[in-house]
Amino acid sequence: MSFEERQDFARQVADLNKYGQALNQCASVDEVVSLTLEAITLLFDFNDVTVVEVPGGDCRVVGSTNPQLSDGDQPTDLAEQAAAAGETLTETGERARIDGDSSVTAAVAVPAVIVDQPIAVIVVRSASVEEFDEEYIRPMEILASHAATAISNIRSRERLERARQNLETQKEMVEMYDRLLRHDIGNDLQVIAGFAEAVEEQVDEDPQAEYVGKISRAAHNSADLIERVGDLVSTLESQREPEARELAPLLADTVRDVTDQYESLTVEFDRDAFDYRVFAGDLLDSVFTNLLSNAAVHNDGEVVLECYVEESAADTVVVGFADDGAGIPVEIRDELFEMGAKGPDSDGTGFGLGFVRALTESYGGTVEVRESAAGGADFRVTLERA
Repeated sequence: MSFEERQDFARQVADLNKYGQALNQCASVDEVVSLTLEAITLLFDFNDVTVVEVPGGDCRVVGSTNPQLSDGDQPTDLAEQAAAAGETLTETGERARIDGDSSVTAAVAVPAVIVDQPIAVIVVRSASVEEFDEEYIRPMEILASHAATAISNIRSRERLERARQNLETQKEMVEMYDRLLRHDIGNDLQVIAGFAEAVEEQVDEDPQAEYVGKISRAAHNSADLIERVGDLVSTLESQREPEARELAPLLADTVRDVTDQYESLTVEFDRDAFDYRVFAGDLLDSVFTNLLSNAAVHNDGEVVLECYVEESAADTVVVGFADDGAGIPVEIRDELFEMGAKGPDSDGTGFGLGFVRALTESYGGTVEVRESAAGGADFRVTLERA
């Protein structure tokens, strides 16, 4: 008998929807697990139920009514196989049992997959049925989908909160360094520059005049660099908390502005493909502007850049910028996003990509670079989906 052919079909659908709404209101994964165990027990009258979470492809038990399984345990092979396959699997007889002394006659593992990513698996064992059929599997799949959505949303909020906390710690450290640079070292540099200029007016002969000139220029350049860092800190401090933003119109405006500024840059961009909402602050356009303009500034001649989007997981999206330029040497890619780091032929300050990383991480995202299919640079910004 199929799920839809049951006489109590309407009632069970109503019960499933009720539990689905309750799951979406849960504040923690523990609450989701507890409610899922309760739903299986009450709606289907099965008492051997296990919920498995699949963080990053690594399965682990997060709740079970089976006394042989504890939180954090590795689940049985059936759960791992269902997670890997992304489809419901069943077993009967001895293969369904955890140990040989069990009276279990049938087992089912129901995975919940969101955008090709397994989020959770519900495993049910029974001694009262010979085999799990559609009568049980279909409603369990509906319940698993509700549970997985709730878990995914909670984990997303947790990651965003950790990013916010890390940002606060980073801001405190940066503020301390900013005060040190501006007030202490900055004052000393002004003194050095002042005395250097005074001496430079009194020295006419080389090499003394050349040395004094170098001291003066170094002091002024260092003072200017400190001011740039201070401006960056002030910018980061003034931005608001990440909130849900429409990706397509923001990126479309940025592409238009950058291509208007750089005639040598051609951007391939399909606005309709970017119909996503992401968590970000009001400086997300600065992230995209930096990455788009880099393709024009750091390459000679005409440059073609493809702007693309990928769903990397259930709760994230990747915005990519792949150009056909000269590319970035492998040996400097790991350091490219450090504040002040720049390529050997760069005339910039080295703060543009550091600024990109600081902003992206403050939104709970990441940024990386790899070689594009055309041999150029491919910058990938991962953001939390709203």
